[in-house]
Amino acid sequence: MDENNKEKLEPVATRTFNHYDEMYKVVDFLNKTLKHKKLMFGLSKNGDGSMTITIYEI
Repeated sequence: MDENNKEKLEPVATRTFNHYDEMYKVVDFLNKTLKHKKLMFGLSKNGDGSMTITIYEI
């Protein structure tokens, strides 16, 4: 992909939660359901065992 044509992800919000084993299923569901709204959800594990979900506008 050309550098000039890359989509830029704009973070809208982040929230940290206690670890939940199936949180990835929630993020997958949100990504599939809200893609047409130009939203993307990311999930990351933190060093302290918590998880952070980030909402991006694409």
